[in-house]
Amino acid sequence: MGHHYKHWAATLLLGTLLSTTAAYAKDWSSVNIATEGSYEPWNLTLPGGKIGGFEPELMDVLCQRMKLQCTVKVQNWDGMIASLNAGKFDVLMDAIVITDERKQVMAFSVPYARTPASFAAMDPKLLPGATGQTHTLTLNNDPAQIKPAVEALRKALDGKTIGIASGTVYTPFIDEYFKDVATVREYNTSADAILDLSAGRIDAVFDDVTFLNATMAKPDSQGLVYTGPEIAGPIWGEGEALGFRQADADLKARFDAALKEAIADGTVKRLSEKWFKVDLTP
Repeated sequence: MGHHYKHWAATLLLGTLLSTTAAYAKDWSSVNIATEGSYEPWNLTLPGGKIGGFEPELMDVLCQRMKLQCTVKVQNWDGMIASLNAGKFDVLMDAIVITDERKQVMAFSVPYARTPASFAAMDPKLLPGATGQTHTLTLNNDPAQIKPAVEALRKALDGKTIGIASGTVYTPFIDEYFKDVATVREYNTSADAILDLSAGRIDAVFDDVTFLNATMAKPDSQGLVYTGPEIAGPIWGEGEALGFRQADADLKARFDAALKEAIADGTVKRLSEKWFKVDLTP
């Protein structure tokens, strides 16, 4: 997910320092799981303090199937990887996108979601073509394929201003393929970009569809709509996955098996459509 590309640099060093903790075999009858509890609809804190959302509901299914006692605790994203490597938690569940940098300090499960992105604007006709799920543009991580594929979008955005949250996987894509034709304005958060869009200060935003769907569902979304195709594929990496200590290969293997089963039997699809209104199954 978009924003969880941020902040890994700071946690990288600490994670490395802490990962020298002695590895010891566990029976894994119980595991501690960390989540942010505030990243809707992936994970959220319900009235009364219970944790809900796509990931906690998926985790309930996985833990039942593995006959594991799972305790989910709320933890800020910033200290999450360091806390994992210090032994405070055993599993991270927070819409964490698999990246090469993170693989240096932690291990990942098989991905359970892969999130497409899209442009959104106040004018649905800003970009050509059908919008959203009806029209998906699948991009590989190959400039020779991407350039011709986004040419019509570049033409439509010529002279316009695009808002983007800084430090996400989407930021370099927009910089690389649109900065020469449009003005690119970076924001600390996706929400700040939406505020400027609804105020008419920028023409479009580019973000992941889970964030945009959640924003559009709010009563004060002020006419925010998708424009142009949904952009999906390997360009955004392998997808979102659970995080583990590198030493805990046995625990990762158990979760991988349970996840593969939940993907194969349609559980992931069902929960994805419930929470995201779109099937994010990898």
